[in-house]
Amino acid sequence: MGGIHLALHVTARFITLEGGEGVGKSTQLRLLAELLEERGIACVATREPGGSPGAELVRQVLLGGDVDRWSAGPEALLFAAARGDHVEKTIRPAIERGAWVICDRFVDSSRAYQGIAGQLGDDAIMAMHAIGSGGLLPDRTIVLSLSADEARQRARARDADGGDRFEQKDHAYHKAVVDAFESIAAGESNRVRLVDATGDVAKVHRRIVAELADLLP
Repeated sequence: MGGIHLALHVTARFITLEGGEGVGKSTQLRLLAELLEERGIACVATREPGGSPGAELVRQVLLGGDVDRWSAGPEALLFAAARGDHVEKTIRPAIERGAWVICDRFVDSSRAYQGIAGQLGDDAIMAMHAIGSGGLLPDRTIVLSLSADEARQRARARDADGGDRFEQKDHAYHKAVVDAFESIAAGESNRVRLVDATGDVAKVHRRIVAELADLLP
């Protein structure tokens, strides 16, 4: 998680990768970090929940245990607390020193998982985000799009042990998450770009780069 590379001076950007389970975010984040490094752009690659020592502790609590360990409300509060620490300790300092930050999940995941699929509502999630993280939003969010069925097949192939407690939730929940991300992308097209995650890894990477072309030097 996260190398920092000294590089030429460019405008700092905050980029997030989003989507349901099994869409390939981690792989695409690695490829994007490699591209930025090749172009001489200082980059910090990170993830949520996690990305700072305090947030990594909360990650263990959030992802472990039974599927029903937390209801949507307490779950969202824990995510907001972890995100606040992540923003304070990792994301803002990197941006302030001129680095790009690319993050595997951010507040749009809370909007999709707890706000829409968990039925807390978008206003509640964004209110927590305003308090915990000062309302910080990415410069560009890439939502990797797969059908819930295909994403679940990929996640099962990847996680022989059954995966974390989110991956173990039922099909209806995951379908609601996929629909939620598509709704967010449709409503905020200036910031959020929906990218087809079908096909091989290299093709998906090229689609992502095309959606970042206006930001890349």
